Amino acid sequence: MTAFALPMASYTEKFVPPTISDLHLPDIFPWMADYGTGFGKQMLLVLLSVVLITWFFMAAIRKAKLVPGRVQFVAEGFYSFARNTVGRDIMGEKNFRPWVPLLFATFVFLLLNNLFGAIPLLQIPSFSHAGSAYAMALIIYLVWIGVGVQKHGLRYFKLAVVPTGVPGWILPLLVPLEIISNFIVRPLTHSLRLMATMLAGHMIVALAGTGARYLIVVQDSLLLNATGVAVIAGSVAMYFLELLIMILQAFVFTLLTAIYIQGSLDADSH
Repeated sequence: MTAFALPMASYTEKFVPPTISDLHLPDIFPWMADYGTGFGKQMLLVLLSVVLITWFFMAAIRKAKLVPGRVQFVAEGFYSFARNTVGRDIMGEKNFRPWVPLLFATFVFLLLNNLFGAIPLLQIPSFSHAGSAYAMALIIYLVWIGVGVQKHGLRYFKLAVVPTGVPGWILPLLVPLEIISNFIVRPLTHSLRLMATMLAGHMIVALAGTGARYLIVVQDSLLLNATGVAVIAGSVAMYFLELLIMILQAFVFTLLTAIYIQGSLDADSH
């Protein structure tokens, strides 16, 4: 090692990759002995997102103008995207209007909480924790089931699992599959898709950072040091890829929300 390198004894010689516990900090106010059952950083970020979203859109509409300023322009852009690209294009002109507030709030809320993972010091997506993703998916799950029951009554559950035009002899095989697909797999994938992508992207960036530090600081090989520098360059690219995924996952979750609600509204046409 060079004279400027820190002693090897200061570091663990064996590379120790980051774990989920390293990414998810301990609870600020633990309620139980198990990890993740109390009030932690991610719950704090969720509350912060509500405050920031409320402040931003209140500021945007406080002095609304016919020719919007920058803040109003951005706010209207979010609303227009949720209204037209997600609501009207997916649910159709007939059904989309009552659901614009839900779709708009869902998209903005998810987007900001995902982007927390790309902001220095905060540096963790709120929905990289399974509990947060489950809670969000559960809300949407109850909404689209409630919509179906409100419009079709209890007959909705039959409409959701018994496709029209299917021969009766195949229904004993098809109906259980439809029940599992619509009422079990759908909400699970709705939540896990969001959580898994947020956690995986954050884990890759953390792994690249700790790996680069190990190669540059701990190792005394010039080749490995150079590899560490290359890893840092790669981690920058991964950071921007994660940023794109954060935006896409907010869009996908909101898009599926619109699809599920539309499916409940038109259950009798399946």
